Amino acid sequence: MLKHILRWGWIAGLLWVAIHLKHPLLYRFRDMEMPLLLLAAALGIWLAGRSLGQAAGRMPRLENRLRILAMAAVAAITVGNEAWFRWQQHEVLAANPVMRRLGAHFVVGFRDFESIRPLAERGLIGGIYLSRANLRGASADLIRQKIDALQASRRAAGLPPLFIAADQEGGSVSHLSPLVELLPPLSSLAHAGPADSLPLRAREYGERQGRALANLGVNLNLSPVVDLKPRAADGWPDLHTRIGERAISADPAVVTAVATAYGSGLVRAGVQPTVKHFPGLGRVRGDTHLVKSRLDATPEQLAADWHPFREVTARTGAAMMLAHVTLPAIDPKHPASLSKAVAQGLLREKWGYRGLLMTDDLNMGAVYADGIGRAATSALDAGVDLLLVSYDPDQYYRALHAAGRAWRMGAIDSLREIDSARRLKAFWSNRAG
Repeated sequence: MLKHILRWGWIAGLLWVAIHLKHPLLYRFRDMEMPLLLLAAALGIWLAGRSLGQAAGRMPRLENRLRILAMAAVAAITVGNEAWFRWQQHEVLAANPVMRRLGAHFVVGFRDFESIRPLAERGLIGGIYLSRANLRGASADLIRQKIDALQASRRAAGLPPLFIAADQEGGSVSHLSPLVELLPPLSSLAHAGPADSLPLRAREYGERQGRALANLGVNLNLSPVVDLKPRAADGWPDLHTRIGERAISADPAVVTAVATAYGSGLVRAGVQPTVKHFPGLGRVRGDTHLVKSRLDATPEQLAADWHPFREVTARTGAAMMLAHVTLPAIDPKHPASLSKAVAQGLLREKWGYRGLLMTDDLNMGAVYADGIGRAATSALDAGVDLLLVSYDPDQYYRALHAAGRAWRMGAIDSLREIDSARRLKAFWSNRAG
């Protein structure tokens, strides 16, 4: 019995992987994923066929025939999903006007600079995301040369500059170190000297980090974190987000002072800051990297949590990253990153926020589970300016292809997209000025 359970469990696992071919959770195995599935299917068919020839009795023969069918299904689904992905990629790279129009809202990760060059030159992306994975083994000088070459190709094509995004908060989230000097977390500043010099120290920290990023070619930093530090009693097994480590303070006044001064330092160095993760992760119990999460509080209850978001953006012009967290008091159906009620109703209309809105990575489980194409479509329809696809760059093709189909079907509000495109154009015009 155990042998049968293990055998069919193995087959079920292979079917799951085939159905979810190129899933972000399996990104590290991407290059070997399809060959291994096809090899496993062929081996499974051979073993089942050999057992079928040796089987005595109706039930053993039936089981082996079912195994052959199941493994053939693994092979067929694998090949079919790979072909569908290749078609989506082909459609995107054809660079028709819709793909170019919507692609300008995407900031994407990449394997290497050569793979991202066609997307940049054809206007199919608005920016790139730098990480250790795509910069491994390269020197700072070489990276700067590659980035400068991409920006030059954009100018030659009459396109706006690329957002060159980094996730360099300091402390544990310093994804460009050691290429960029590793600095302690911003939270450490509150304990490193007198309170009256805190803004000065935070601004100097921002300038120091900003200069190092700008020297590399970075113009957009996904920092500072302005979520309030969770109370000790709220601790839970947070394996990925780790807001308790990354948050500056539980005091909104301290967070505002440090983040404002730090953001101003980045701006002085030529780097755009990004406050994150609205509506705040300090009260959230659930890791949006893996699962859907909720923030069950009213806007009135969240006034203190939101104070740093409002003040830092107003004082520094920072962009704002929207988290994949549902805020039922405003929109019970969509996470903030995909919500018209949050992006337009709350932030644009009630707050009067005119800066850039950006999603957290669309590869994250909180939204990917419902389909990255649906997530991209909803974010664009909500008027979000920049869609981040960082961890698994292959998902960009799925997201943009689905968004293009949705656009042609009228599922994305064209007026909101026009407003968003104007904000992106104004951003680059203001920097040039």
